[in-house]
Amino acid sequence: MPFQITIQPSGHVYNAPEGETVLRAGLAEGFNLPYSCRNGACGSCKGRVLEGRVDQGEYTPTVLSDAERDAGYALFCCARPLTDLVIEVREIGAAKDIVVRKIPCRVQSIEKVTHDVVILKLKLPANDRLVFLAGQYVEFILKDGQRRAFSIANAPHDDELMELHIRHVPGGVFTDHVFERMKERDILRMEAPLGSFFLREDSEKPIVFVASGTGFAPIKSIVQHAIRRGISRPMTIYWGARKRSDIYLPDVPATWAQENPHIRYVPVLSEPGPECAWTGRTGFVHQAVMADFPDLSGHQVYACGVPIMVNSARTDFTTRCGLPADEFYADSFTTSADSPQAQAGAGSASNT
Repeated sequence: MPFQITIQPSGHVYNAPEGETVLRAGLAEGFNLPYSCRNGACGSCKGRVLEGRVDQGEYTPTVLSDAERDAGYALFCCARPLTDLVIEVREIGAAKDIVVRKIPCRVQSIEKVTHDVVILKLKLPANDRLVFLAGQYVEFILKDGQRRAFSIANAPHDDELMELHIRHVPGGVFTDHVFERMKERDILRMEAPLGSFFLREDSEKPIVFVASGTGFAPIKSIVQHAIRRGISRPMTIYWGARKRSDIYLPDVPATWAQENPHIRYVPVLSEPGPECAWTGRTGFVHQAVMADFPDLSGHQVYACGVPIMVNSARTDFTTRCGLPADEFYADSFTTSADSPQAQAGAGSASNT
């Protein structure tokens, strides 16, 4: 028997088949609820259950605290209705006309930019284009049905080739293949576009972008889109990495800042060795943001990267810097090791 779910404050209503998650059921009926990882590791889909009961499912405990559970919050990518529900969650209006498709693509080029990062460029079938929002991601569908998600790094207007930034995760099913066996002209199958990490263009608030590692990819897409659109809101881009060579496209954000007076770029290294000859910022990237912006109450933040950075930024920015919780937008790059199933000793997730 399906359960009826009512979304507040919009008042929209949809049905969830028994055993289906709140998120998947909503997406299937065309309601654009916020999400990213879809495996309980990032917190982007967090919302409140106002009425009814849910099975919370498996998720990473640091993403949903006991206090939040007691207050009625749930991760809708994991939570399954046990009764009819009334939920409180922000719907994503800008994605309503985007069609998610399963499409083949061909490997156009594989460029190794560091020892563990490649820039993969893909070609869609002739006369075909993918309509997407800057910041969204694709999921590759592997032969055994597993999926691996990667953010689109090119802006929508520059869509002749699709650009992905892929970091090697040793032992990862997909990234081992990319680094060891993938060749130009190989055919891949993907579903796209996915995700709710994109620029909210209806706001005039200054923006802080926070990236760790290849979390720079969707931020690159968003900033290039904003420049193309003539959006002149103040933007500060923080890119965190362990050492200097991990900032694999240093000239790209530096050029944005040089050519656009409203853009500032701040690279941050957590473990710069003597060989780096580094004179810039050091430490954790989200702490550099807090040092520069002790008051974020009038800003929007877009954070992308490893879960520990995203979760730390979400917590510290909202509790210590006054950032409104609904002005924090995130895309968390989870791997098989980050999934609740793996942490419990079971299967795999994405991005490996």
